Amino acid sequence: MPLPDLDSSVGHSFGLEFDSVVIKQITEVSGLKMEQDVIELKQNTADGKYAIKKLPGRPKAGEVTVTRGLTEDNSFERWIKDSRFGRMTDARRNGAVIVYDYEGLPIKRYTLINAWPKSLEIGTLKAGDTSVLTEKLAITYESMELG
Repeated sequence: MPLPDLDSSVGHSFGLEFDSVVIKQITEVSGLKMEQDVIELKQNTADGKYAIKKLPGRPKAGEVTVTRGLTEDNSFERWIKDSRFGRMTDARRNGAVIVYDYEGLPIKRYTLINAWPKSLEIGTLKAGDTSVLTEKLAITYESMELG
């Protein structure tokens, strides 16, 4: 069910999809942004005044970090091994970060082009701690498409 006009969306849950495999247990997504350079064009106007125009430049590559609870699923580890051993044709993938509503239906998709894992960080291991053990995957990408 689509949201009524002027209602904001609440990101109830998030997913990561690469190679038609969806990981829905993502607890946090950070750093997701689209950015480009700014070109300054300095010129004189017809009446001789100095003016600066700003123009869109080249798009910048980005980086996103996804966090999930530690599970038996080793897809993050397999993916980062491809990039660590230089198998970039296997490591570079197109995928998406998906935002789901409270009913589990996708409401927004951020497609990442030529993405590959930069790092994998395991949460702090502490004896007697009762917090959930997490893993954070930093993914770098060449461009992002909204859809």
